Amino acid sequence: MTTLLRARRVLTEQGWLDDHQLRIDNETIVAIEPIPSGTMVRDAELLCPAYIDIHVHGGDGVDVMDDDPGVLARLAMHKAREGVGGWLPTTVTAPLANIERALRRIAERFYHGGPGSTVLGSYLEGPYFTPLNKGAHPPELFRELNIAELDHLIEVSQNTLRVVALAPEKPTALETIRHLKNRDIRVMLGHSAASYEQTLEALDAGADGLVHCFNGMTGLHHRNPGMVGAGLSDKRAWLELIADGHHVHPAVMNICCRCAKPRVLLITDAMSAAGMPDGDYSICGHPVTMREGIVRTESGGLAGSTLSLDAAVRNLVNNAGVCAEDAIHMASLHPAKMLGLDNDLGSLVVGKRANMIALNSQLSLQNIWINGQVLPL
Repeated sequence: MTTLLRARRVLTEQGWLDDHQLRIDNETIVAIEPIPSGTMVRDAELLCPAYIDIHVHGGDGVDVMDDDPGVLARLAMHKAREGVGGWLPTTVTAPLANIERALRRIAERFYHGGPGSTVLGSYLEGPYFTPLNKGAHPPELFRELNIAELDHLIEVSQNTLRVVALAPEKPTALETIRHLKNRDIRVMLGHSAASYEQTLEALDAGADGLVHCFNGMTGLHHRNPGMVGAGLSDKRAWLELIADGHHVHPAVMNICCRCAKPRVLLITDAMSAAGMPDGDYSICGHPVTMREGIVRTESGGLAGSTLSLDAAVRNLVNNAGVCAEDAIHMASLHPAKMLGLDNDLGSLVVGKRANMIALNSQLSLQNIWINGQVLPL
């Protein structure tokens, strides 16, 4: 079946095209061409690649770690409603048996699919962290790095594990990073007290970047650059960014995007309270409270976010001075590149999968197409 979508502006990797149309055959973009003169109808104000959220713990009242086979289906629809065409369900620090069950559920969804946003694999956040900068992760469940254990988790995931987060100062971290990279798994660094030098050593070993940059790590000081300084200055490092204005000040979001524009990955780090009213929730098995959309632990620390990825894009544009084109790429093309999926996803190119969103002039979501099919919002 062939579908034709006409837009006032179409975003490509090279920039905006005015008055263009996409021709879609089944799941694939087969043409991007000017709209014939005299054709007045437009299906979208802005037609853009669907977003990709690589770091998601939950939303709509449910959590990736919930031992319920229906959770990922519910989250897939929740993510689609914020313009996300593909996502990585993300685990948290928990007993190993709980993590294994979550990885099995994610693999089941990966291989069998279903409506909503596509599961692209899993992201292991914890338990390989250190107590300083632990965030909401329970330090009593932290574990030492063990290659045999990680190989077992990869096997449990049926080779759908895409990203492993770890603290680079842990014993055997460099050896572990090299091993994971040999298995084509991305390694992100965070929840750590690592120095600038230790972070660079991890990047030299093949690590890919920083988990939610600025949060859960040694900060930038003019005589001690820390993990943040390493990430901002090293062009090999992808930088996850929670652009909600709470985890990172808008001025710092601006600095990050100025220093590392081609390397910023917008993420939500969303937990179960995303899309829900204020109240009491839990993360990592511990109680947390959401007030005015901000989730905190009993001690007052931030505990994940309630951000949606479409709001993250708008926040960068409206509050951090980033142009719409760049902000959208940070939520689509950049994560596709980081995951090595940019031959198929992340931008509107002939031959790529037809994952698209229609936005209005305020960058609010109007429609989403996943694999060429429009989803009701």
